[in-house]
Amino acid sequence: MQRVTDEASAMNKRIHYYSRLTSPADRALIAPDHVLPAPDEIYVYSPLGTAFKVDSCTDGYGKNSSIVTIFMIWNTMMGTSILSIPWGIKQAGFTSGIILILLMGILTLYCCYRVVKSRKMIPLIDTSNWEFPDVCKYYFGSFGQWSSLLFSMVSLVGAMVVYWVLMSNFLFNTGRFIYNFVHDINVTDIVPGTNGSNKVICPSAAGGHSPQNRSVMLSSGNNTGFELFEEWWNKSQTVPFYLIAVLLPLLNLKSPSFFAKFNVLGTVSVVYLVFLVTVKAARLGIHLEYNWFTENDFFVPEFRILFPQLTGVLTLAFFIHNCVITLLQNNRNQENNVRDLSIAYFLVGLTYLYVGVIIFASFPSPPLSKECIEQNFLDNFPSDDIMSFVARIFLLFQMMTVYPLLGYLARVQLLRQFFGNAYPSIFHVLSLNVAVVGAGVAMARFYPNIGGIIRYSGATCGLAFVFVYPSLIYMISLHRAGQLTWPALIIHIFIILLGLANLIAQFLL
Repeated sequence: MQRVTDEASAMNKRIHYYSRLTSPADRALIAPDHVLPAPDEIYVYSPLGTAFKVDSCTDGYGKNSSIVTIFMIWNTMMGTSILSIPWGIKQAGFTSGIILILLMGILTLYCCYRVVKSRKMIPLIDTSNWEFPDVCKYYFGSFGQWSSLLFSMVSLVGAMVVYWVLMSNFLFNTGRFIYNFVHDINVTDIVPGTNGSNKVICPSAAGGHSPQNRSVMLSSGNNTGFELFEEWWNKSQTVPFYLIAVLLPLLNLKSPSFFAKFNVLGTVSVVYLVFLVTVKAARLGIHLEYNWFTENDFFVPEFRILFPQLTGVLTLAFFIHNCVITLLQNNRNQENNVRDLSIAYFLVGLTYLYVGVIIFASFPSPPLSKECIEQNFLDNFPSDDIMSFVARIFLLFQMMTVYPLLGYLARVQLLRQFFGNAYPSIFHVLSLNVAVVGAGVAMARFYPNIGGIIRYSGATCGLAFVFVYPSLIYMISLHRAGQLTWPALIIHIFIILLGLANLIAQFLL
């Protein structure tokens, strides 16, 4: 039997961000086959998550088992947005946060069903090699084509910005840990925190901003050296610029497919984060108090008006709509697509719920307030925390290998659209890469809030690919077939309005 090689053209056309970030998100991206090193090397990328070779887990005939399909969908959706889920629950309130995770999972899953069905509802045309952006182009013409490009670039560039902010954070804390360990320096952050071996800190309480290098040296033989290190190793003023020397040259590679070999790090990172929060919760215990609508010094209400901030994050956290057709068409048993997709969404939601609920519930209140939970929950652990240090190392290396892939995909999508060539010249490529890197450096310098960046980009790209396009295409298809009913019309208009309200709320709260 001959291997199905024409599937290469099916895993194409568009690239997307979360994914993750959105993973990712973390939101998935697909590299066109004509720009990859070999025609049968097709990769799926989650902007906030990981990247993997689609045919690397097949049965030799281009097909996957249901278990592999479920894992690939879970792996694509899981991304760095998981770091912001505890913060999102704090913004929404504990009970409200749990309800919203469940509801957003169900809603995005339903819209994902509509995406999967959309291609099959087109009559008299062979759509076997189509992805969802191709469906959008069929129904909406050039508007669908260019709007798909726009929202894809929003998600993709947003992912790269989140990556740069997180890499700066992780590099800063990693370098600080190594320097203090090598020079036998004991330091303490000038921020409120708990005492004991399981220290938890509240960076946001330090003058209303995340601490940069505010620390006090307790013992060292070289005060001048320590102060010089603190001056040149600053989270926002120096470290984001150091990354340029490493990552900008990698972005200019014609084909960075080598980095996709490290895709297993994405799965390892998520598994380790689950392990980390489990151990931390076991040591810290559970700290909950139910205040339904009023807050006190240590706890937040169960329901808060800031809940759209969580829905913005979750829109990207559950985003896979731009590549779900590719993932499912490689499923060996096509009749199991709905079941496998549902199981994958269930596992993703369960992972988000576990990490978010455990971190929120175990956060030591008192003495600290739940308001101290950071947009990146690893920031609530000091740089000298061993388990957090290992997590930062994993995530830093993973992101440094995925970042060039995302930059490559941005180049392919944008430059091919305008110039018909993914590498028209070194000047074009360098200009694009400098602009993208400059956006990351600027955000890491002036707005290092990954929760904010994720929710804005998630709500923006989600408006198109999660809420509007799947609903409109479904209604148009039913209308053309003479099967559109008032209940279907009302339900899908309501879904579109939910997506619009989700986007607007991000700028009001």
